[in-house]
Amino acid sequence: MSGILRGMSSQPTFSLSEWEHRFQNHLQEHASFDAGHDLEHIRRVVLSARRIALQEQAVLEVVVPAAWLHDCVVVPKDSPQRKQASKLAADAAVAYLLEVGYPEQHLQAIHHAIHAHSFSAGVVPETLEARIVQDADRLDAVGSIGIARCLMLGGSMGRALYHAEDPFGEEREFDDLTYTIDHFFVKLFKLPGQMHTMSAREEGEKRIGVMRQFLEQLRSEVE
Repeated sequence: MSGILRGMSSQPTFSLSEWEHRFQNHLQEHASFDAGHDLEHIRRVVLSARRIALQEQAVLEVVVPAAWLHDCVVVPKDSPQRKQASKLAADAAVAYLLEVGYPEQHLQAIHHAIHAHSFSAGVVPETLEARIVQDADRLDAVGSIGIARCLMLGGSMGRALYHAEDPFGEEREFDDLTYTIDHFFVKLFKLPGQMHTMSAREEGEKRIGVMRQFLEQLRSEVE
């Protein structure tokens, strides 16, 4: 271990890929997940975050660990503590990174990126790295994987798939606490317009197209 720590102090020997293996192992051993926030979700967010970071020339040593650890603490969607989830995850992530000797100059930026990623927290991302992690996390809420995650979460919380008389909210107020499909309109369709990087917005709009096709097919089957 001491040899690893000595190597970390010299930038030329810093291996982010080796750290990623440690992050994954840490999550597999210590993290708790739910229907929409599992290890595969985290892997997808890491892939998107790395791709965007390379395009935007962001600091990978901040973006990558923040993406890996952004959901290291998961609070259920219907919990009164939900708005504190990203702060709890940020605190836990930095405590872990300090313990294992990750370069301290990145920890404040990592904390902010994790704290700001959450939609429900309402924290404005103030750095490029934080904006990228937020964009990557929100990309995973749209498209085909976004449909699957939304339906899984809705089912796990006992919500109906859709309103029987008005499935698509054409003559009523949307209520995504009761009807899963309503969440598309209340939140998910709005996400691309809230993304910060051009590549994320373009990919987000493409994925929204997939979701609208799904709703058209659903309409043909239920009406």
